[in-house]
Amino acid sequence: MCLYDSGPEPSKAFGTKYVFGVTQNGLEEKSWGSKVEASSSTSLTLAVTSPADASIGKYDLSVKINSDMTESLSIASFIVLFNPWCAEDWVHLPDELERQEYVMNEQGIMYRGANGYITSLAWDFGQFEDDIIDICLTVLDVNPKCLKNAGEDFSARCNPIYVSRVISAMVNSQDDKGIVMGRWGGNFIGGVAPLHWNGSTDILRKWIKYGCHPVKYGQCWVFAGVMCTVMRCLGIPCRVITNYQSAHDTDGNLIVDEYFSDYGVRPKMSKDSVWNYHVWVEGWMRRPDLSAESLYDGWQVLDPTPQELSDAPVKAVLEGHTDLKYDLPFVFAEVNADEVTWLVGANGSMKRLISNTKNVGQNISTKAVGSDKRENITSNYKHPEGSEKEREVFDEAVRRGNKLKEPEPEPTPARKKISVKIEEQSKPINGQDIDLTLVLESEDPDPRSLEIHINAQAMLYNGILSSDICTEEKQEQLLPNKELRIPIKIPFSKYGEHIQGNNSIKVSAVVTDKEDSEAVYLAERNIVPANPPFTITASGSAIQYGDMEAELVFENPLSVALKNCSITITGSGLLRRSIETKFTLLGPGQRVRMKVPFRPYRAGPRKLVADFDSDLLRDIKASCKVDVKAVYSIYGLM
Repeated sequence: MCLYDSGPEPSKAFGTKYVFGVTQNGLEEKSWGSKVEASSSTSLTLAVTSPADASIGKYDLSVKINSDMTESLSIASFIVLFNPWCAEDWVHLPDELERQEYVMNEQGIMYRGANGYITSLAWDFGQFEDDIIDICLTVLDVNPKCLKNAGEDFSARCNPIYVSRVISAMVNSQDDKGIVMGRWGGNFIGGVAPLHWNGSTDILRKWIKYGCHPVKYGQCWVFAGVMCTVMRCLGIPCRVITNYQSAHDTDGNLIVDEYFSDYGVRPKMSKDSVWNYHVWVEGWMRRPDLSAESLYDGWQVLDPTPQELSDAPVKAVLEGHTDLKYDLPFVFAEVNADEVTWLVGANGSMKRLISNTKNVGQNISTKAVGSDKRENITSNYKHPEGSEKEREVFDEAVRRGNKLKEPEPEPTPARKKISVKIEEQSKPINGQDIDLTLVLESEDPDPRSLEIHINAQAMLYNGILSSDICTEEKQEQLLPNKELRIPIKIPFSKYGEHIQGNNSIKVSAVVTDKEDSEAVYLAERNIVPANPPFTITASGSAIQYGDMEAELVFENPLSVALKNCSITITGSGLLRRSIETKFTLLGPGQRVRMKVPFRPYRAGPRKLVADFDSDLLRDIKASCKVDVKAVYSIYGLM
């Protein structure tokens, strides 16, 4: 028997060509081999086994057919994947429930919003759709390393560390023929807005259809969703992770600066920022390249968003081992950097207001195993905030990263403490006015005369100022031991056009003591208005190849008409392709009710994911579960 990897010029030296015999006895566990399972006068059934460290990909199997073994006949082709069920494979995942979740589950949940406004987003991974495996292998075949030296690349595909790094680089379009092009600001003309996507399959199919040209557009959760699909398809356990208050530390000093003036957040004076949230993936694998003692085996941070190299053991992040290779200092900063807030004066002077060691890295979240609940895994990445161990690890990260911790001057102490905070009066709803209250209280026995600047600004989720919404200036007197409550109203007419898609509202209040100009106080709050309801339900017998119907309902909550409306519905195993319906207008208070027939074609737990889009209310999501019974389980058919 002769086995060839599908790559160019298969070679025994590269481990992409193998010659082995057929045996009547048992098969070797750690090498390629074949065994006769059954035979007749006209047929022969063979069992073929592969070693745990075989390169993944397509293989062609041939057999020598003449006496001098010079002629061969091709008899089969098959695909080898990583095997989380195999104890010798580096991606072995011991728990069966976790294998079902992190390899086999085609539907998932991502988390977005902001800390305090955590929202869920159903995502259709679709890794077992018929054409996806071929697309995923093409992703490997067009990566720059393969184009430069195909033999070495195909040989290295036995290593999940190598393969996951290739996938991470190929998911984004930076520097290669990657799958998704990112865009974080401006409009999305010429492509699809990142939030409009319901899953990975439409993106992967569009990429392959147009000759491996990047699909427009994506942001962090889109990159993560596509990477999770490719990883699971190739057999590497993978899950999507969301980190709230995620630092983007560009200079590696583990400190992120934020700048305010009396009119609100200033444009960045450095490339550092704190994102409302950031999404990456974790892949499960051994890391013998980092430690012979298995210290760093397990979940590995893999970030396909184009920013830094990617491959950081979660265990190393937890302990501050920032001297390991690739992007460990960057990942550590994402979850545990210190944040310093500065007030910038009109003359350019800077006053340090706050040093916060607890703000970065909040509610690190992933979908729970076997349910749609959110699992908080912050303790995997960092010790409890404010604990002695957490500060020890931070200092260890600074030391290992060879960065001297910059001395931080203490802020000038105020004469007496004034507490300032922003409270919600009711849950913010997109399409409705937002009512907040600025609450001030003083411990000073004397009245204080205050100058108050209140600002609302639209912010991209990555912490970049998008536009100003409204501002207000007040002169108030704060009496001793008396609470001062100042109402803040942000009308939808002012914020609606500014927060379409993925933006939030940053509300800040800068309070200056008029009798002591050194006493300056800051309160800030990120507001993410909840979307109005959009529902999808499925009816009919959920039987494989049976007739079913999905009903989608959305009511316009605004006092004005919605224009350029569309509803898109997706579901692996339920719909062969996404279905989109467009309609020009939805009047104020009007309801759209749409029914979509479908026939499930794969059994198991499934999910329909829908998107409603318009000019004023963008990309509102809905989803519903469909548990499809197999035909044979209903009728006893095999």
